[in-house]
Amino acid sequence: MGCLIILFTGFAPRLAAVLYWLWRPGLWDRAFNGSWVWPVLGIIFLPLTTIVWVLVATNGVTGFDFLWLGIAVFLDLGSNGRNAAKRDWRSA
Repeated sequence: MGCLIILFTGFAPRLAAVLYWLWRPGLWDRAFNGSWVWPVLGIIFLPLTTIVWVLVATNGVTGFDFLWLGIAVFLDLGSNGRNAAKRDWRSA
């Protein structure tokens, strides 16, 4: 059961990003200038940051947008580290 929860916490933001991309493809096209490479890499490595980028980049990144992006990067890196630590703790 614990393994399933760890897997879900790592997969949920990625699923949300993919569903958001399917739901609002126009926003994603504007945020990434029509490229599909950066969104895919973002969903794989930094899903929350990618979602926040789509939300703030459509009108240009200014002011508090950098704060939101910084918080998203911090949360992404923290969740990746937490999941890695749980995997290491379980295997020991």
